Amino acid sequence: MSVNSDSTSHSGKTHFGYETVDSSEKQGKVAEVFHSVANKYDVMNDLMSMGIHRLWKRYTIEISGVRPGQKVLDLAGGTGDLAAKFARIVGQTGQVTLSDINNSMLNVGRERLTDKGILGNVDYVQANAECLPFPDNHFDLITIAFGLRNVTDKDAALRSMYRVLKPGGKLLVLEFSKPTIKALNPIYDTYSFKVLPFIGKLITNDADSYRYLAESIRMHPDQDSLKEMMENAGFVQCDYFNLSAGIVALHRGYKI
Repeated sequence: MSVNSDSTSHSGKTHFGYETVDSSEKQGKVAEVFHSVANKYDVMNDLMSMGIHRLWKRYTIEISGVRPGQKVLDLAGGTGDLAAKFARIVGQTGQVTLSDINNSMLNVGRERLTDKGILGNVDYVQANAECLPFPDNHFDLITIAFGLRNVTDKDAALRSMYRVLKPGGKLLVLEFSKPTIKALNPIYDTYSFKVLPFIGKLITNDADSYRYLAESIRMHPDQDSLKEMMENAGFVQCDYFNLSAGIVALHRGYKI
């Protein structure tokens, strides 16, 4: 198991970026970050990834295999990129639930989808991934894109996702991970800790939030560690796909 796993320890401590904090404090600290960046979140995503995040999400949609009439939960769904696509695929006989713990992000997501004319088959639920307020065996697909690293107790969240997924259902976790090409590390570090906070300061007047986001990526479990965590939560046939040389990985698991 990788030492950079950021799940809650038995001492009641966890990581907020590189800072060690009480587990009870992390949720509030993460909330402050996303309240701060909510209105500029999509602009920053495009700038930070040079638009490549759209390709990562498109690949996630393709791997999902979602069909008309199915029920989809998009966790930490924020501004609704994935939820909008899923809503069009499942159609009016299906249902998409866009869920985020942060009401600022959820409100932006609701506005974006409403502006796109996506109505009737999308619910908006403010919820903590660690204790999801949904029935057992309810969803055909659960996605969480760039959100798991911000969860305080990742193991509890994965167990909660497993509970609400139908037998035969699929979980997809899209998240920053560990580059597979060592030569990329110095460039990636410079970009993460120098360029990213500078862009954050320029666009949102908030360098600290983007410094936290860079640190949170480094503290997130690597590919094999996250795969093991999913298996420990009960998921089977777990695998992952490295995207952009492992800067991002898409993990997949099933419930039987």
